[in-house]
Amino acid sequence: MAQEKLQQLSSEEDAEQKEHALLTFEFMGQFLDRMSRTPDEFREDYRKVQASMTMTKSSAINGRRSCPELTTPKLWLGPENTAARSEESSEKSKGFTVKTQTVSQGRDNILAYIGESPKTRVLVTSHIDTVPPFLPYERRGDEIWGRGSVDAKGSVATQIIAVESLLEESKIGEGDVALLFVVGEEEDSAGMLAANALGLSWEAVIFGEPTELKLGSGHKGGIGITIKARGKAGHSGYPELGKNAIDMLIRALSSLNELELPRSERYGDTTINLGTINGGVAANVIAEEAIASLTVRIAAGSPESIKEMVETAIYKASPEVEIDYTLGIGPVPLDHDIDGFETIVLNYGTDIPSLDGNHKRYLYGPGSIHVAHSDHESVKISDLKTAVEGYKVLIMESLKRKPSI
Repeated sequence: MAQEKLQQLSSEEDAEQKEHALLTFEFMGQFLDRMSRTPDEFREDYRKVQASMTMTKSSAINGRRSCPELTTPKLWLGPENTAARSEESSEKSKGFTVKTQTVSQGRDNILAYIGESPKTRVLVTSHIDTVPPFLPYERRGDEIWGRGSVDAKGSVATQIIAVESLLEESKIGEGDVALLFVVGEEEDSAGMLAANALGLSWEAVIFGEPTELKLGSGHKGGIGITIKARGKAGHSGYPELGKNAIDMLIRALSSLNELELPRSERYGDTTINLGTINGGVAANVIAEEAIASLTVRIAAGSPESIKEMVETAIYKASPEVEIDYTLGIGPVPLDHDIDGFETIVLNYGTDIPSLDGNHKRYLYGPGSIHVAHSDHESVKISDLKTAVEGYKVLIMESLKRKPSI
């Protein structure tokens, strides 16, 4: 039943989608190899990737294979190798079956497992989307710089290598471990939510995010907030004839500075970040519309209590604005019962709450969130190698436990 729920495509589309999945899978699996190359070799790889990304579908049909992005247009994921290969022989040589699951147009999840059945005891997963803008990869000493090197391509690459290594060592086989790489984590968790439709379940799920090689014991919850103000346009010389939406929005946003947000000993302070603000069309025009987006990281209390606090403050200061919400999850406790790891509490959110099931939830990965989403995002190669061993321990310890009935 679970396998039947995987995306079924027409024969032509099926071959193309499978090829995209396999090439992307191989690209991420060889990520560490690229990290050992010189900067000049990296630039040449990047040039080839850029060229491959421009290939049209017709060129692919004519014999040059391409692997388009598996995420939204502003998010980058390119293939390492665009050479023509037989999908069947490649899958057999690696021992994996690779499937795609379409989330939306141009956005596919990737599921890989050993043998014929996608049903496994353990799932190893991370996300293949990144935040903009794209920053090309380059090596600087023992560090790899570039967008997604920390969040979360480093996790994806080391997860694949860990699973491949265990397979080569004959420590795992069919029914033990699957790999799932999803889109949309940075925006709306669309990929992980779609994965629920696969109809699969696991005893343990190991999520990959930057945790400084520590085992996450929990992370903050979150709410996305959008505040919209609608006024009346007019000439700036006659403000009394219009209604400035930016003024309305500023009053609403300023009111949030006065909130006494809840905190907890374990998760720290609840925080608000004003991420974007837009409004107006020109300096000499009374702004008719204005909009702001915010993220609240919840350290204590429920999403409902945070919403009530926000609405009370905003409507008192600027009663005519509109408030919309996305997400809405409280602090997320995580399993950390495997010996040999330091533990850490994280201030960011993850896809973990979006995956249904009663499985164990482990969070682990190389790199620090402190450099993610920045212009200096980077990860140490030595940490990547350590992460491979860490993932192997998490997988094997999860498999040692008595299977659930």
